[in-house]
Amino acid sequence: MPYITINHLRVYYESHGEGETLILLHHGFGCTKMWSDIWPALVKAGYRVVLYDRRGYGRSEGGDQYLAFYVSDDFRPDSVRGLAELKAQLEIGPCHLVGQCEGGVVAADYAAKFPDQIRSLVTSSTQCFSHIPMTELNAMKFSKTFSELDPEMQKKFLDWHGEKNAEPLFDQFRLFGGAYGKDYFDLRNTLRSVLCPSLVIYPDRSFIFDVEQGWHSTGISSTGNSWCCPIAATTPTKNGPQNTSRPSSISTPD
Repeated sequence: MPYITINHLRVYYESHGEGETLILLHHGFGCTKMWSDIWPALVKAGYRVVLYDRRGYGRSEGGDQYLAFYVSDDFRPDSVRGLAELKAQLEIGPCHLVGQCEGGVVAADYAAKFPDQIRSLVTSSTQCFSHIPMTELNAMKFSKTFSELDPEMQKKFLDWHGEKNAEPLFDQFRLFGGAYGKDYFDLRNTLRSVLCPSLVIYPDRSFIFDVEQGWHSTGISSTGNSWCCPIAATTPTKNGPQNTSRPSSISTPD
């Protein structure tokens, strides 16, 4: 299995296909395995697809005191530095970024910081801002501990993160920390700095965020388009929606 070393920690990644590079960034509970039904279609469309487990997720090392790092103010900037180092080591120039939920925060942060390194940005089910602190929002949305999850969800999380890490990671992820933090979350200033063509994908129903979050994200960026997924949950499937609310400016390569 391919690994690179970033900041003395082993980071798992995969690279598939040839063409313009598209990097997939998983959500805040996930890892590269969540893209297994999606990346083959992107390769078929003519992209080189790179996916990786961010620090502490999936098969990537978290390091000592990872849970303390996860709730620290350094988590978001460190995620951007990690993406920049991954691109440097894999010799990836300007590319496309696709981020699911918290992965979209990392992608937007990177696009705002390194505008010349991004061809396009796609965020899917990424929160724009919160009306209440994230500790309160998470308490409302993620009331169950790992031991209280249904067996199928436990099985998925064990497969994604391993027997040693699955339960402690989930029980922290559900509380606060990560890219969304613990206080009021607001991505609007970051989105105003995104200059590349962008697409905001949002489900028309989600137990986590209202679809209006997607419209807010689109309205802030002068280069943004939106795509509302009808009868969809938080994570798009490999089949995708059949209709869009607005046309997208993002296209597959010729």
